[in-house]
Amino acid sequence: MKRFSFLAVVLILFFGLPVPTAGAAQRPVPQIRHALIISVDGLRPDLLLRANTPVMHALFNSGSYSFWARTTAEAVTLPSHTSMLTGVVPIKHGIQWNTDLPLEHPVYPAFPTLFELAKQAGYTTAMVAGKSKFINLAKPGTLDWQFIPSEAKIEDPQVTERAVGFIDDHQPDVLFVHLPTVDNVGHASGWSSPEQIAAIEQADTCIGQILLALDRHGLRDSTFILVTSDHGGAGRNHGPDDPRSRHIPWIAAGPGIRKGLDLTIYADLVINTEDTFATAAFLLGIPIPHLVDGRAVLQIIDRSGQELLHPQP
Repeated sequence: MKRFSFLAVVLILFFGLPVPTAGAAQRPVPQIRHALIISVDGLRPDLLLRANTPVMHALFNSGSYSFWARTTAEAVTLPSHTSMLTGVVPIKHGIQWNTDLPLEHPVYPAFPTLFELAKQAGYTTAMVAGKSKFINLAKPGTLDWQFIPSEAKIEDPQVTERAVGFIDDHQPDVLFVHLPTVDNVGHASGWSSPEQIAAIEQADTCIGQILLALDRHGLRDSTFILVTSDHGGAGRNHGPDDPRSRHIPWIAAGPGIRKGLDLTIYADLVINTEDTFATAAFLLGIPIPHLVDGRAVLQIIDRSGQELLHPQP
């Protein structure tokens, strides 16, 4: 069921005015009606470029990208992903641990996730995660479909199978997919090890399978696609404010997104992981009812032949 604001209800009841669904009137790129965010856990940008990754290469060649984006200073999985999906730094959202905790009652972020705001705007939402600790992002009532493993971690093919199934069965408007294997292998064999390079190439194949699912349902021409990560790493770990851990890829593609644009051409632009939340919300016309640390990356929008409808949130 779609949710409307009090003002929208008044317009319907008293004036009989139509109310556009799912933020249609606010979308700066009208063609974008869906968002797919894929996070490759532990993906360091230079290793993405070194590995045989034709799918990710095709995405950044046909979209806008930076290999100098930054994750949170903590550079660990759960706090960083929570910032990615709430638009605020860890001290604000409150998820500052990185393990499953034996809590009597679950603790959810202190700020709403993209899923929660998308549901309020009338979108359907889904998450597929490869680690059990993502349960902290699955606040009841915010996800129409979810898969979070009962075991601590699984591997990319299992996650991909679930994500493809969600697309085939439901075509969610907002889908977040977490691919864990690159991080799993990094801890086991080391960042930049041959084993991790192979894992990056497997992740690329998995992303290709997810995109093929979009194609099967004719969704590619209406989907904003963002491929990113939560952190990099060095040795067999990743740590706070280590540049090898903190730099992440940020690859945006889809209708109305500028093609082949290296965002470092803008000297003053620094992309942070919180900007993922802000950019996705802005492109979907989702209002953000509170101050966030993230900023919509407006430079990715192709302005030829159109004007931006709304200022940056």
